[in-house]
Amino acid sequence: MDATLSADLRSPAEVYDEQFVPALFRPFSGIVADSAGIGAGQRVLDVACGTGVLACTAAQRVGSTGAVVGLDANPEMLAVARRKPVPVEWVDGRAEALPFPDASFDAVVSQFGMMFFDDRAGALREMRRVLHRGGRLAVAVCDAVEHSPGYAALATLLQRLFGARVADAFRAPFAIGDPALLRSLCGQAGLGQADIAAKTATVRFPSIEALVSTERACVWTLGGLLDTGQFERLLDEAQGVLQPFVEPGGSVAFAMPALLITATAD
Repeated sequence: MDATLSADLRSPAEVYDEQFVPALFRPFSGIVADSAGIGAGQRVLDVACGTGVLACTAAQRVGSTGAVVGLDANPEMLAVARRKPVPVEWVDGRAEALPFPDASFDAVVSQFGMMFFDDRAGALREMRRVLHRGGRLAVAVCDAVEHSPGYAALATLLQRLFGARVADAFRAPFAIGDPALLRSLCGQAGLGQADIAAKTATVRFPSIEALVSTERACVWTLGGLLDTGQFERLLDEAQGVLQPFVEPGGSVAFAMPALLITATAD
C-alpha cells in the first residue's frame, strides 16, 4: 500500500502516531524529559499529550514507584494513546483548566501543543499551579519555520503553488516560534524566571512522498485543503524542492529546532 492511500485510510490521530511521532516527536520526547529532570518515583503530567509519546517516555523514567498522567482535549488522540501497554493514566481535559489540585506534580511537560491553545498564558499559569514547590516545567514549541530548512522549503512551495491561505495553514504550528513572544507569555503566567533555549532534533521521513502525504492528511495544517489534483502537483514539485534533503537510501531528513521553556516552581 503506498503512503498516500495508507494515510487516507487512517484517522488523523493514527496518522499522527504512525508518521509524525517517529519522524519528529519521539526524538524530542527525550529532550523535553531531560529538561524537566524526570526521574524515578516522580509524579508527572504531560499536557496536550496527543497519542502519548512524551508520557510514555516519562513512564519509563519514573518507573514503578512513580506515576504519569497524560491529558489531551482530543478524544481520538486519547483513544490511540489508550491502546499502548504503558502505566499511564489518560485524562480528557484542556490545558487552560487542568482538572487537578494545586501542587499535584513533580514535573509538568508539554511538547508541540501550546501553539494550538486558546489561552497560552492561561495554560502556562495552570501548569505552574499544579506543580509543587521545586517542581520542573518544560514546554516545547516549534521554532520559526524559517529555521527549519526542509519545512521552510515546503512552505515556500505551498505559497507559490496555492497561495497564502494554504501556506499559512501549513505554517500554523510554527506561529509562536519567537523567544520574545514566549517571554511575554511566561511573564503573563507568573513565570518571570523561565528560561527559553533552542533545541534541535532531526526530522526524518522514509521518503518525500511519505512526508508530503502525511502533511496533507494532518487536520491541524493541510487536512482537507488540497484535492487529489493539487496533491499530485505538490508531490511532483516537492521531488525537486526537497531533493537537497534526500539521503542515499531515499529517506528525507533535515534539522528542526524547537524553543524550550523551562522553569522551576517557587
